[in-house]
Amino acid sequence: MAVQNALQFAEKNGAKMVDFKFFDFPGTWQHFSVPMSELDADAFKNGFGFDGSSIRGWQPIDASDMVIIPDPATAIMDPFTATPTLSLTCNIVDPITREPYSRDPRYIAQKAENYLKSIGLADTCFIGPEPEFFIFDNIMFSQNVNEGFYHIDSEEGHWNTGDNGSRNLGYKLRAKEGYFPCAPSDALNDIRTEMLLEMQKVGIHVECQHHEVATAGQCEIDMRFAPLVKMADQLMWFKYIIRNVAKRHNKTVTFMPKPLYGDNGSGMHTHISLWKNEKPLFAGDKYSGMSEMALHFIGGILKHAPALLAITNPTTNSYRRLVPGYEAPINLAYSSRNRSASIRIPMYSASPKAKRIEFRTPDPSCNGYLAFTAILMAGLDGVQNKMDPGEPLDKNIYNLSPEELAGVPKAPGSLDEALNALEADHEFLLKGDVFTKEVIEEWLQYKRENEVAPVRLRPVPYEFSLYYDI
Repeated sequence: MAVQNALQFAEKNGAKMVDFKFFDFPGTWQHFSVPMSELDADAFKNGFGFDGSSIRGWQPIDASDMVIIPDPATAIMDPFTATPTLSLTCNIVDPITREPYSRDPRYIAQKAENYLKSIGLADTCFIGPEPEFFIFDNIMFSQNVNEGFYHIDSEEGHWNTGDNGSRNLGYKLRAKEGYFPCAPSDALNDIRTEMLLEMQKVGIHVECQHHEVATAGQCEIDMRFAPLVKMADQLMWFKYIIRNVAKRHNKTVTFMPKPLYGDNGSGMHTHISLWKNEKPLFAGDKYSGMSEMALHFIGGILKHAPALLAITNPTTNSYRRLVPGYEAPINLAYSSRNRSASIRIPMYSASPKAKRIEFRTPDPSCNGYLAFTAILMAGLDGVQNKMDPGEPLDKNIYNLSPEELAGVPKAPGSLDEALNALEADHEFLLKGDVFTKEVIEEWLQYKRENEVAPVRLRPVPYEFSLYYDI
């Protein structure tokens, strides 16, 4: 959408305010608003200033001034504001040099798309994520010097079968039995449909919605695949819409990978394919109908997976989900149809256009711009260096003997371990100046200082059960 088209769109929809949305380093949406009278054609070139030192992982206070540049192609009417409001996704530039900001996640993703075209292997990377999430009725948590706790509640939670605080009609979902039940056990179908319809209003192509495996409101809504940057933009709208629809119903949503003990965590299985001149490149005559390029792409992801997880699974909580012997795919292998492999080749359709790979390890706590870019860069490194992914593992990995499992590489067991892997293996991300050394260094420092170290310093409640009386 050109600048004039965006302005006409705002006028047609009666916009009175403009909301500028952009992203901090970890990947949370930030925003500020101005009256519609402040937005004209020059504003799309000159931008608006803000304090970059107050944004996580960004500027020091002595170089705090930054500028947002609205992208007219992202013009959407915000579905949740009381006053008609035009929403514009923005890029970030330096106020003096006018150069794009190296730590802007959207800019990094844009560089990845440009790099893909420049090397001539493909012109489009399609991404199709499946973000899972929980809808809870109540959440309480606190951490002080002398106490720490969290308390989650959900009308669907199996722990509420004996609750006598109000009417109890049963229909609670047993642990690990939440996949596809009908109402009244699935108490969230209407809310998910409302979320889906709101997504359609902002132009997201949604394929389906359903309850997921865990008790207590685990859900999934699937978006149709889209080019990398567009999908990362859509993922931000996805989270925004889901949270705000839940709030309408006095409920709360979390994309934490593992909020519940003893039940499934939330992943974000990510489908990837490369195309050129509107033709799919992953279909061929190799294993499971894949092309040689696709197998080399898989080889790149498997080789770089320990480093990738520092970006695709970027929280300490991510590794509560990635535990050996449970549902998450921590064994770094690939297979056809096998959902216990970290990379699966879906077999729903024989059409060449449907040929793709599914990287099952990522989770929805990630920054989509950085995660999708890192996956693409790992796969491209595999293609460029013809990396052999090894033999497929067409068995239930969870039933393998210890001897068989010993030969299957494992994902990192903690965020600290993943960050160490990224520190040792990130050259593939620097190609084409997509990521920069400064960005990698800032990511490592931010995660270690703000997440790994604080979690390491604090006792957790179960430690008192284990150790108080020793």
